[in-house]
Amino acid sequence: MGGKMKTDTIIRCEGMKALREKLGLVEAERFIVLIRRENFDYTEWQRDLWKDKSIDDIFNTARAYTKRNH
Repeated sequence: MGGKMKTDTIIRCEGMKALREKLGLVEAERFIVLIRRENFDYTEWQRDLWKDKSIDDIFNTARAYTKRNH
């Protein structure tokens, strides 16, 4: 991933766009509310989300997703 680092504003916009495309506007907004309400810990969530996967599994899943969607 070369090039400049994205600004916080760009990341926020791209993240919301991805949420809207995947969940729709109403559910994307509900997702944000849920995260804020529950004092969401991203690091803990990621640890639990991928606990049964190796780094190679995660990498291969990401590579396959990228190939399908680009």
